[in-house]
Amino acid sequence: MASTVIPIWPGSASFATVSASYYGTGTWPPPTPFGFYDNDPEFKTDANKVSNFCALHLGYPIENIELQEINFFAAFEEAVTVYGNELYAFQLRDNYLSLEGASDRIDVNNSIFTPTMATIVRLSQQYGEEAGAGGNVTWFKGQLALTPGVQTYDLSKWADDLGIVGGIEVKNVWYQPPPAINQLYAPTLMTGQGGLGGVPPLGFYGFGYGYANYLMMPTSFTMQNLQAIEMQNTVTLSNYTFNIVNNFISVFPVPGTGMGGDDFDGGDDLGYGEFLVFDFIKIQDRIDAAFADGTNKISNTSNAPYLNPTYSKINSIGRSWIFEYTLAKAKEMLGLTRNKYSSVPIPGAEVTLNGDGLVSAAATEKEALITRLREYFDQTSRQALLERRAAESAARVQEINQVPMTIFIG
Repeated sequence: MASTVIPIWPGSASFATVSASYYGTGTWPPPTPFGFYDNDPEFKTDANKVSNFCALHLGYPIENIELQEINFFAAFEEAVTVYGNELYAFQLRDNYLSLEGASDRIDVNNSIFTPTMATIVRLSQQYGEEAGAGGNVTWFKGQLALTPGVQTYDLSKWADDLGIVGGIEVKNVWYQPPPAINQLYAPTLMTGQGGLGGVPPLGFYGFGYGYANYLMMPTSFTMQNLQAIEMQNTVTLSNYTFNIVNNFISVFPVPGTGMGGDDFDGGDDLGYGEFLVFDFIKIQDRIDAAFADGTNKISNTSNAPYLNPTYSKINSIGRSWIFEYTLAKAKEMLGLTRNKYSSVPIPGAEVTLNGDGLVSAAATEKEALITRLREYFDQTSRQALLERRAAESAARVQEINQVPMTIFIG
């Protein structure tokens, strides 16, 4: 069986010929492994040029280059793709706060991003939720029936009885004494501070709104009275308070034992209201609020709809980097090829090939090119540009301050 001789680099390349067979007119392999840019006229033209560029830098025609044109084309395609990946990875990092939650059908490759507060506001809703001033978790009001003589109540059982799964988180308990302003009372309407009599622990009384003989007292006088009432209640009355430990809430004083007042319903006196009212959220709602429907939306960096770049739109700065990376990749390919035969016997001696040196040099060059490209992109980030603008502004002011300030004498 005759062996097949694989031709090496002949000195020129023809992407058009290979492309013709790729479109069904021959049996030659496709010009590039993936065909990302095969329809771009400028890519086709540069493919031939960059092949010659790489071959000359690798020693042709003094040395044979054990590669074919499709090897150079593959390296060229990879270089363009790596350039696009680095570019759009940078763009994604710089704009992800504006991208997250947007439609995954937008043309991000050709979009100019204007930063918005939408995602930042969404991320901040949790703070409004904790403060009871918005957010994305609903606050509910609960009523826990107070029983005379019973001080401690099981909130878990209360939630289970209502069919609440996952437990609750109490945000606020409306178990406070009547405000001192509601207890400010005088037996005469002379002050305009009327009420139902006594020191009422229920309802909102006082101040005689609407009375013709309303008399406004000095604010300092009113404040002193309020402070006196609060101190009097603290010292002589049972203080209204509560304590929550684990799932149990204890109220003080014990309902029906010294809370005073009358609920005016004709039944047993339970003190300040027959129910303990509190605000709460469902813990499961908090967990569910962390997730939103991401159908047809950008939900993570993997589904941001960036595509491969359009080669014909890449400027000379980008193409220069691509040519250098193609050369490094071709050098790596050639080194791996030569490593298959570390030495070649010749009459009376042998020739040692430089495969290891080529592979090592290619790895160093590729790493340096990637580092240089990332540093270049970082220098054009939104943050870096704003910092540079601020530095320019400060330098401009400093320079202007050096201009002598002349004194005009008229």
